[in-house]
Amino acid sequence: MAKEDKLAFRFDCGAVWLNLLATRGRTFSPNPVERLATPGRLTEWLERCELSPTRPPDQHDLERAWKLRETLRALALATVDEQPPPADAVADLAAFLAQYDDPVRLAADDRLRREPPATTVHALARIARQAVDQMTGSDRLALKSCPEDDCRGVFTDPPGRRRWCPSPACASRGRVRALRARRNAAAAQSNDDQTPAR
Repeated sequence: MAKEDKLAFRFDCGAVWLNLLATRGRTFSPNPVERLATPGRLTEWLERCELSPTRPPDQHDLERAWKLRETLRALALATVDEQPPPADAVADLAAFLAQYDDPVRLAADDRLRREPPATTVHALARIARQAVDQMTGSDRLALKSCPEDDCRGVFTDPPGRRRWCPSPACASRGRVRALRARRNAAAAQSNDDQTPAR
């Protein structure tokens, strides 16, 4: 079995904004994995999301991306847990969106397209609006978070069948833990059955 590349971008969470959250892996562990460590990595990620701005990102843009990502993470986890959203995250997101108007301008050649964002923050504003649309509408009911304490990755699961996030590592760890628990429970039951009655 091939070893998972911890720095590889994930594009399997169900929406671009959820894939942004996945640019930081094992977020709640002592050693989180930062997949957007440089402006160049942010450039690559935006390109893969078809959101390349006309001017490439700089360090300040990268810091804005990190801040937006963590603001959206706080709101997403509150949404999944059906808890009131953190007031500071709501205020931060509202202030960010108020600064960056991004009118929809369409182009049609081989397919319907939207004009590229002018700047990185305009690309981030598009991602933030996608997040708001999902978290405030009925699509929020399809959001789930990974039960692994160090991950808590948010993803869409419309059928409601997934237990872990799309990361193979989380599912593997969860299954191993569940198997051990079943074996321990079976061993404890077997010991109880063999204990003579007094």
